[in-house]
Amino acid sequence: MAKLIIKTEGAPDRVIQLHLGANRFGRSPENHFPIDHPTVSARHCEISVGDGAPVVRDCGSTNGTFVNGELVKEATLMAGQTLHLGEVELFVETTEVALAIPKFDMPHPTPPVVREDGSLLCPRHKETPATYQCTHCLEVMCDDCVHRLRRKGGKVLKLCPLCSHPCERIGGAAKKKKKTFLGFLQQTVKLPFISKREE
Repeated sequence: MAKLIIKTEGAPDRVIQLHLGANRFGRSPENHFPIDHPTVSARHCEISVGDGAPVVRDCGSTNGTFVNGELVKEATLMAGQTLHLGEVELFVETTEVALAIPKFDMPHPTPPVVREDGSLLCPRHKETPATYQCTHCLEVMCDDCVHRLRRKGGKVLKLCPLCSHPCERIGGAAKKKKKTFLGFLQQTVKLPFISKREE
């Protein structure tokens, strides 16, 4: 993160670690970084830290805000520059902004219960057989646990409740019986059976 070092004579070096957003400097203790010096105004300046280089803005201070000796109302800060708030000198050590994305621990699949016949039970519904398995985390689940995503004009996606990856039916997809022409006739046309009379 962007860092400043106070280099005023007679005062020990103090490292100021800027945070994202507004960083207010001044003599008042209400500022983010109070600087107790007679040449610093109660609210002297503000340094904004975002996705680019930090920007310093003077807040109407009495003795001014200077970057490399130049009086500024607003200026972009670069590493290696010197910032003066009145007679207080601050060295701009770095202007890098590091954003850390927190890591989330994914829940681990619960081991399934295996029945005597070899079939699996759903870990969340103890009495229900597991009918699906995740292709990614290998979690098994019953039909009620599967998350379904309906796509317009497409087939329903069946997703794992733990990792949101696709699920497949255990043992493969259920095979549909192939319809024969005779079966089609039996469903659509009902003909009376004519039996031969014995003469």
